[in-house]
Amino acid sequence: MSRLPGHFEHHLIGRIGWLRAAVLGANDGIVSTASLIVGVAAANPAKGAVLVAGAAGLVAGAMSMAAGEYVSVSSQSDTEKADLARETDELAADPAAETLELTQLYVARGLDRALARQVAEQLMAKDPIGAHARDELGISGVTTARPIQAAMTSALTFSLGAALPLAIAAVAPAAWVSPAVAAGALAGLALLGAIGARAGGAGVVRAVLRVAFWGALAMAITAGIGRLFGAVV
Repeated sequence: MSRLPGHFEHHLIGRIGWLRAAVLGANDGIVSTASLIVGVAAANPAKGAVLVAGAAGLVAGAMSMAAGEYVSVSSQSDTEKADLARETDELAADPAAETLELTQLYVARGLDRALARQVAEQLMAKDPIGAHARDELGISGVTTARPIQAAMTSALTFSLGAALPLAIAAVAPAAWVSPAVAAGALAGLALLGAIGARAGGAGVVRAVLRVAFWGALAMAITAGIGRLFGAVV
């Protein structure tokens, strides 16, 4: 966005919807599938059982992520639509009160009352529902809920993330499946954390350490459970 000649601004908030779903999906794909493979390998090191469990985890996880994101974001979208419908009715019933409401919002943000009133009236004259959606409800085109986009992004990125530990398990010797998958998963999580941090403009080191820690913890717990049940069986 350009404000002055030669002055351009690049904001990252527009990425928040798809970036959240993509990072969550890929991270979950790596962690859950790698943990599942490590846990099954600890209980039953047979290569066939490990690969079947990993493939089943990929498919089930991708569908679960898609359904979960769609339902969750659809609920947000329904709430936004209900709020907008209510606001539309209020604007039709009492536009003067809605103009006063905007005026008070702008006064609270630092404008003097005369200027706040002028801004409110001009915005109401041009796009009343847009002004109230943005300034009263906090709904904008950047942050609005998109259920289908979130569901597809989550399913795709989960599948891509889950494919990494599954591919490693397929090529690694049976005796080395667990350490190879764990190492590959941690490397993938570190890379994912770095990419997500750079895309969102956040600190890389903290993001990498965060995802690697939780991934390592999940795999350690499932490996322990798998070894325990394998010993019992």
